[in-house]
Amino acid sequence: MKVAIPKETAAGERRVALVPDTATKLIAAGLQVSVQAGAGASAYLADSVYQAAGVTVEADESALMKDAGAVLKVQPPDQSEVRLLPRGSVLVSFLQPATDAGIVRALAAQGVTAFSLELVPRISRAQSMDALSSQASASGYKAVLMAAEQLGKFFPMMMTAAGTVAPARVLVMGAGVAGLQAIATARRLGAVVSAYDVRPAVKEEVHSLGATFIELPLESQEGEGGYAREQSEEFLRKQRELIGEHIAKSDVVITTAAVPGRRAPLLVTADMVKGMRPGSIIVDLAAESGGNVELTKAGSDVDVNGVMIMGRRNVPSTMPLHTSQLYARNVANLLLHLVKDGAINLDFQDEITKGACVTHAGEIVSERAKQLLAAAG
Repeated sequence: MKVAIPKETAAGERRVALVPDTATKLIAAGLQVSVQAGAGASAYLADSVYQAAGVTVEADESALMKDAGAVLKVQPPDQSEVRLLPRGSVLVSFLQPATDAGIVRALAAQGVTAFSLELVPRISRAQSMDALSSQASASGYKAVLMAAEQLGKFFPMMMTAAGTVAPARVLVMGAGVAGLQAIATARRLGAVVSAYDVRPAVKEEVHSLGATFIELPLESQEGEGGYAREQSEEFLRKQRELIGEHIAKSDVVITTAAVPGRRAPLLVTADMVKGMRPGSIIVDLAAESGGNVELTKAGSDVDVNGVMIMGRRNVPSTMPLHTSQLYARNVANLLLHLVKDGAINLDFQDEITKGACVTHAGEIVSERAKQLLAAAG
């Protein structure tokens, strides 16, 4: 079976869905791997490196897609790419069914069996396929570096002949994968770090990284599998009232709360931003899904009375080599889960296969995707 990896066409996307090291694993499993010329260039992976790993490099996307049994991508395909996908082929990528409803419907009409990495079940057996977590880890790390670059202060305490400089105070909102990586990175840079999460169970993890866990008199919001569940507006209102004073004392606030397929919860209001000291920095990692901060503008940095709100899009793509390596392992593990004896073998009794599949045999088959599409209108 031929596995095709086209060049990403989405604006600003520098990752590639498969790297040479991971391609060798697919080849060892009896698959033929082809990549479009230049697909890895933005991630510093030359065509020659793919060829050395046994991958075929094809210049033309139409030729690449011809007879492909599986297509691996990072971003959802656009309409022109959907038309190139062979009927009956398998697509593995991020699909964002809530915001790309037209693409999901086009994939169904094209007869493509599409798997969305956002919908991979959060179970132990699927951890190696969890691309949301692998990319979130990179986002949390980079968010701290972005804040440190913009902040007009040292992160660590500095003892000099001219006197002692106090360390920066960093508040991380959300102690999931991105949040924990942000905490660890800020601590390594010497900041005094505090963190808040709606799940009291993460308190020990926060403490283990040397940060202070902020406890608010609110009920636990822990959901299935230890992940945060979606909160009610009343809960969020009470949360905002109580967290405001902690935000006002912080030099840097990093917000990481996101619910796949839904609008990000509002955690930081305009009044909270105005209560921060000039020179403070907010990095909103949920900017693409609406933002955790009321004044965030996705894709832009906004100055509000001297407080910088950074709403960068696609933060993982700013570290394309390592994020491509991690993503490639996630994608390859999911593909190999679907393959038996060198061919696609779909078992819809399997929790991973059923959970991640969005379209099959001309229909949208994922109940969760149907719900997201209905909510998106």
